[in-house]
Amino acid sequence: MYLYNSATHKKEEFKTHTPGRVEMYTCGPTVYHFAHIGNLRSYIMEDVLEKFLRWTGYDVHRVMNITDVGHLTSDADEGEDKMLKGAKREHKTVMEIAQFYTDAFFEDCRRLNIKTPDVVQPATGCIDEYIKIVSKLMDTGYAYFAGGNVYFDTSKLGRYYVFNDHDEEDLAVGVREGVEEDPNKRNKNDFVLWFTKSKFEDQALKWDSPWGVGYPGWHIECSGISLKYNGEYLDLHCGGVDNAFPHHTNEIAQSESYLGHPWCPQWFHVHHLNTSDGKMSKSKGEFLTVSLLEQKGYDPLAYRYFCLQSHYRKALVFTWENLDNAAAAYTKLIARIAALDPADGPVDQEAMKPYREKFGQQMGNDLNTSMGVTALFDVLKAKTNDATKLALIGDFDSVLSLGLLEKAAAKRAELERKYPTNGSTQVPAAAAAAYKKASQEEEEKMQALRKQLQEKKDKRLATTNARLEKENAKLQAKFDTVSRQLQAASQQHEDAFGEGDILSVRDLKMYFSGIKAVDGLSFNIKQGEIFGLIGPNGAGKTTVFNCITQFYKPTAGEVLYRDRYDNVVPLTTYKTTEVIKAGISRTFQNL
Repeated sequence: MYLYNSATHKKEEFKTHTPGRVEMYTCGPTVYHFAHIGNLRSYIMEDVLEKFLRWTGYDVHRVMNITDVGHLTSDADEGEDKMLKGAKREHKTVMEIAQFYTDAFFEDCRRLNIKTPDVVQPATGCIDEYIKIVSKLMDTGYAYFAGGNVYFDTSKLGRYYVFNDHDEEDLAVGVREGVEEDPNKRNKNDFVLWFTKSKFEDQALKWDSPWGVGYPGWHIECSGISLKYNGEYLDLHCGGVDNAFPHHTNEIAQSESYLGHPWCPQWFHVHHLNTSDGKMSKSKGEFLTVSLLEQKGYDPLAYRYFCLQSHYRKALVFTWENLDNAAAAYTKLIARIAALDPADGPVDQEAMKPYREKFGQQMGNDLNTSMGVTALFDVLKAKTNDATKLALIGDFDSVLSLGLLEKAAAKRAELERKYPTNGSTQVPAAAAAAYKKASQEEEEKMQALRKQLQEKKDKRLATTNARLEKENAKLQAKFDTVSRQLQAASQQHEDAFGEGDILSVRDLKMYFSGIKAVDGLSFNIKQGEIFGLIGPNGAGKTTVFNCITQFYKPTAGEVLYRDRYDNVVPLTTYKTTEVIKAGISRTFQNL
């Protein structure tokens, strides 16, 4: 299996510290409000990853935290505590808020077929672990006490930025605009490990510590919980891409400084769910929840299907139209599965092997869920019996978790009520005919769409071809004109040469500052003839020679010569060597 590793920025073969076992950690929710469907996209993809690892044979031990303390609104060390904010909003205690929204989160997960991790640990349950880690970091010089808080000293690290290369000046204060600089920090990117009462006097949850009554920073909780339940060697850490910095960056810093050795080699980050206004976020006010989708008539698993159609490392754009399309495709998929006859068997294990192998290869290529969904349709088209198809669909759906067999069975039960079959498992003929008609109509729609797309493509191609043909016609006309001109000139040149002529000087004129150095000189030279220039010094013999050999550009006239290919062409400076080879310079030297 190959996964993209956010820490190395490349796709790598997945390996574990203990062969056959995966220690997996997932950043859980901060339970101060409902999770929006953008948050839940990350948990859906992490759920598929866990289930695929199990499908391939790994023993997976997955741990997830529940943040019920210490998460500030800046995601760093500034702003209001999110749990306290939720408590004030609803006039409840922090623990009441935490319990209510924890239950709501897992109810959303249930409706989306997201498996509950093996360990779910609220942050408030591991205070002793955090104090132990912070104490060792203080003892080893990785942390310092200032202004009532304990900070991690990032200057002690050889490399702080793991997931991206940053300029320190770009992160001079924090991770959000409008964040005030903490004067207690020695370095710009130091972060709080433990807050005391000096930070927030109205903090609801506080514990005794060696540094005073206070509470842990957000980043320390994931390190503490993972070290407690996953051990010193974590194989796979998951979360949303917005957690890469500063949260996961700080986790690595404090965990490896505490342990003294590398902690987690593989990092899996899921990208955002965007709307037309950008990233979906609770801070923007209104946001979409699973409950809202249900109120609008959508099956939550249709949203899961929508998410699986896109790769986890690509931002997914949510629109109601996109969700409608996914919901329609999901409904039709269930209808096609419901039309299969479970009694049409037995299951052919040999026929299943190539499909399972292909599914494993596709999903094992950086968790390509869209190809995993495509594998379901490949099964439906397979030339095997229905029992084998249903077995394959159930096998693949143990990873995709779209509830396909359960939904199909419910559809069959519905059809049984409408079209009694006296206990037979075969789909009634009327229902089968209805499904066949629906499939034909869908295929006709797809063919019409393909035809429409092809027509548009052909139209664009025809327009392009017409434009190119027009441009080619213009170029051909220019080429023909130039060719005729060259042919005429060439004929004139040929006419100027007699038999055996090698050089022709025609009406050569050369003026210097208005003085006629050469005026209307014309003659032909045959191979072997001697051309003589006689006159006193300063009479212009050299000028005439340079005009003839084109070292001087004449004012008018031309010099033609017959090249080695027996073509009559104008003499230019760069052709002088060729002229010399033709013997003309020897003619002049004989003067």
